[in-house]
Amino acid sequence: MKTHVMELKAGDRLREDTFNGAGLHILPKGTVIQTEEIALLIRQSIDYVDIDPRDGGSEQAYSSNVADSIGFSQELRKNFDKTIQAFQAIFLEALTTGKFNQSMVDEQLLPTLEALDDRKNITTLLYMLSNDDVNIYNHSLQVGLLSYYIATWLGYSREECHEISKAGYLHDIGKSRVRQSIKNKTELQGEELEEMRRHTHYGYEIIRESIKDNKTIALAALQHHEYEDGSGYPMGIGRTEIHPYSQIVAVANAYVEMTTSPRRQPDDSLITVLRKVYELGFGKLNERAVQALTQNLLPNFIGKRVQLSNGENATIVYNNPTDIFKPLVKVDDFFRDLARERDIEIVEIFFE
Repeated sequence: MKTHVMELKAGDRLREDTFNGAGLHILPKGTVIQTEEIALLIRQSIDYVDIDPRDGGSEQAYSSNVADSIGFSQELRKNFDKTIQAFQAIFLEALTTGKFNQSMVDEQLLPTLEALDDRKNITTLLYMLSNDDVNIYNHSLQVGLLSYYIATWLGYSREECHEISKAGYLHDIGKSRVRQSIKNKTELQGEELEEMRRHTHYGYEIIRESIKDNKTIALAALQHHEYEDGSGYPMGIGRTEIHPYSQIVAVANAYVEMTTSPRRQPDDSLITVLRKVYELGFGKLNERAVQALTQNLLPNFIGKRVQLSNGENATIVYNNPTDIFKPLVKVDDFFRDLARERDIEIVEIFFE
């Protein structure tokens, strides 16, 4: 049956070979449609394709995927909340004794990482990261989880990914020694700013005292505010002196901070935030880690509903390769190429 490309569903199967307007073969008969195929058809200006009749299989598969995604989200939320509560206890132990129980970290963090191993559902994680009320505990867990994703995308082993995630989880443990009155402030100057910046040294000391056989996790706490051009703190070191684990944690920390900070601009969509992190990859943050983040997050926005700065609601259908932060979107029955209409921005992405 003839079907408009925007009405295709995951699992639909092409009944005939598909050709573009110039007669070039685009997709063969029997192709099972997924997001990538829909994007390809749109790029080739193909409006309609012939698919096998739907016998309910596509709808059932779609409903099953939705139910599976909801179940996964609930499981991840359960682990997420439990791990946040555990980190509060770890934080208090570090405050009162100057160290923490390493086994408690592993016992609480690993179940969440195993859930991510089963389903690398970055869209679910993005939704959680951008909508939670944020304090130091869930900020730390968010950085740990995103560090895990980035390490995975960069090709680290499973064991290394777990270590890097732990480094992200513990990167702010030094704030346990910072005065509560300072931690609650959004703007710091002078002596207060200096005390806050000492959390990197405090974190290094606490982790070294608690995990004596692993210096790399402690280095992430010490170096996650260092920049490759030497303009960061606490030591102002450059690219070659920053440990690779620290580079990954720094990228995750920057992204989470921008998506959850009370100083975040109200019109900063996740795509806008991602673009800001991308720009930091030119001299500030590690380029490979930033590229891994952007290249793996952007495809997950395809198919998401968005609100545009002109008030229209739209759906992202394709990421422009020449301007990755200006996608092609569909508004009702027509398309807008935001790479051409430069004055229109995405102001919100919906993850329902």
